[in-house]
Amino acid sequence: MSHVGVGPRAVMRSVAFLTAGALAVPALAACTSEEPKGKPLAGQDTAAAARARISDGGTLRWAADSVPETLNSFQSDADATTTRVAQAVLPSMYRMDETGRPVRNPDYLESAEVVDTEPKQVVVYKLNQQAVWSDGREIGAADFAAQWRALSGKDSAYWTARNAGYDRIEKIERGGDDLEVKVTFSRPYADWKSLFTPLYPKDVMGTPDAFNDGARRELKTTAGPFAVKKVDTKEDEVVLTGNPRWWGEPAKLEQIVLRAVPREKRVSQLAAGKLDLAEIDPDTAEEVTVAAGPRDAGTGTPLMGPEDSPAADPEDSPAAGPQGRSAARALRSWAIAKGSDEDAAEEETLAREEREEALAKRERRQRALSGFEVRKSLEPAYTQLALNGADGPLADERVRRAVARALDRGKLAKAVLGPLGLPAEPVGSHVALAGQPAYADGSGALGEQNAKEARALLADAGWVPGGPVKKPKEAEKAAGAEGDKESDGKKKSEDGDDDGTYIVGEDEKNDGENDGGAKNEDDGTDQESGEKHSSGKNTAQGGATGAYAPKGTAAPAAAEAPVAKDGKALTLRFVLPSGPGSDALRTVADRVSDMLEKIGVGTDITKVPDESYFKDHIASGEYDLALYSWPASAFPATDARPIYAKPVPAADGSLNVAQNYTRVGTDQVDQLFDRAMGTLDEGEARDLLRKADSRIWAAAGSIPLYQRPQLIAARKNLANAGAFGFETPVYQDMGFLKKGANGSRPSATPSS
Repeated sequence: MSHVGVGPRAVMRSVAFLTAGALAVPALAACTSEEPKGKPLAGQDTAAAARARISDGGTLRWAADSVPETLNSFQSDADATTTRVAQAVLPSMYRMDETGRPVRNPDYLESAEVVDTEPKQVVVYKLNQQAVWSDGREIGAADFAAQWRALSGKDSAYWTARNAGYDRIEKIERGGDDLEVKVTFSRPYADWKSLFTPLYPKDVMGTPDAFNDGARRELKTTAGPFAVKKVDTKEDEVVLTGNPRWWGEPAKLEQIVLRAVPREKRVSQLAAGKLDLAEIDPDTAEEVTVAAGPRDAGTGTPLMGPEDSPAADPEDSPAAGPQGRSAARALRSWAIAKGSDEDAAEEETLAREEREEALAKRERRQRALSGFEVRKSLEPAYTQLALNGADGPLADERVRRAVARALDRGKLAKAVLGPLGLPAEPVGSHVALAGQPAYADGSGALGEQNAKEARALLADAGWVPGGPVKKPKEAEKAAGAEGDKESDGKKKSEDGDDDGTYIVGEDEKNDGENDGGAKNEDDGTDQESGEKHSSGKNTAQGGATGAYAPKGTAAPAAAEAPVAKDGKALTLRFVLPSGPGSDALRTVADRVSDMLEKIGVGTDITKVPDESYFKDHIASGEYDLALYSWPASAFPATDARPIYAKPVPAADGSLNVAQNYTRVGTDQVDQLFDRAMGTLDEGEARDLLRKADSRIWAAAGSIPLYQRPQLIAARKNLANAGAFGFETPVYQDMGFLKKGANGSRPSATPSS
């Protein structure tokens, strides 16, 4: 599944997302100091195996989304592959464990603790005595100091993407010896464990030129189980090889090749034997699962039900082989002998042979894919519905809350995760995911789904059901739908002609609009009608009522009248990526549109190219509704703040939104984040984060929907790699099992 969002913590929440904060706030939920007992909804699935059962050597070919533009994780164009490389070749003081918590990395750090809080917070790091850079120099205070100076924000010559935390450091000193580093903070900083991960050598961080350009295509000095051998832009791959100076457990693999492969091409690359590990979409996962399943003892083909059988004729089966082709030729000869049309017989023969070749090709592909399995979990990231509160109808908090309360988040989660056999629980927090310390369901601050109350909120904001609406030729553009339509997102009637249409409910009031009765509630059925371009679906096509219809069509009795104000129907521009692998997002968008239609709100879906989705639409604010994702963080006070911070005017008169792409924020939310970031009491920080989350829910700028699925195709004998869940991969433990050894496969089911 394609998911539009930000990559792991290297750029982590430094490249995109949204926020909220609000006016009147209902009673806050889940604000206690008790440590939550919850666990992640799904465990990791990596075919875990002891190192003794893994062979030495081999090359792991791992699909990546791109060859990174930079190997410097702190630059704005760093991406997920940058992060993957950094994890394998650079020091990290802390890693994320399977529950999304930071844990000390003993390969680099013997201990780290806060030794003073008054008058200043002081943290002392004691480094592993064996830890050295690949050039033989000890990792020490000079590297820490160089990274602090580069990322402190005091020198604009460094082109940094973020400096959170580093801007709170006052000084860094050598401790009792070269392996002891003393860090003094100017202000208390709760998330100090987020710093120096990854840690770059001083020759990368020491000067602006080295920082800006020196580490873009190569890292001469590293300190991990692997080193960067080359970044090959012609072959679209990054090659990592074992680091001979590595002091920890030696890497089992000889090489890791990170190969840029578009998601739509990964299944063919897997079948061709060119990949060993790849994140895949649900359709590919189904194909791999079928291929890896039980096979017919006689033919060797995967066992399938009649509905899945590729052909009813035995001669068309993949197992027919030469016999099937002989039968086809015999049929042709018989047809000619009997005086049948020779051309027709020839065409029939060619068609049959083409079918046989296609089936044989399919069988070869299935046999190749039978060496793989799907490893699945939930990714440490969530997909949410963003509501742009900068202007238009959604600038009114009542309208945003109405939209939010029309959504059945449970059904949306089930639509995406249910078919994959993954826990389909809606996400209840903006700042953490299930299993993390700060997680608590704060959605009560917004309220449960309730169509009647949603319509009441719209009415309070002046959007009246069945109100007068100007005809399309006279009306201005629909509310919230300004700007040119891109791709195929134009509103259309059934025959594609915009002329002669009217909005159902313009001439007749809906008698059923009274108490939000059963007719207006979701009965559990979901009607899918392929691509959806406008608010609702023509009832002649089997869709829901309250849509655009040809002039002269009577409004169905059960239609929910569209709401209108000042002669405009409430129609929201819903922007989506159009690239391959975005089917799940489009399914969610269709269901969201159906749910909004039940409260009289229309949607106008516009699909745009993936490469322009964020830059030209989300970041620039050219949307009303959008779907995109954010990664979870072990440090939400630091990483979530820019996503929900109140936008502030910049010196040039523009609005500085940071990563708050919904443009919704409040001073109160900012203050709660700042207090959480500044306290060293973990319980207090957790309570403050939950309070901030409740207020973000109340503002209804961002509506978390579901944790993203993580589907990985892995060669069956590959161990300690796959769907990692929260946990940072341990690169030196990855490898191929010795003959006869097996890895464990925990199922991705809810934790008990």
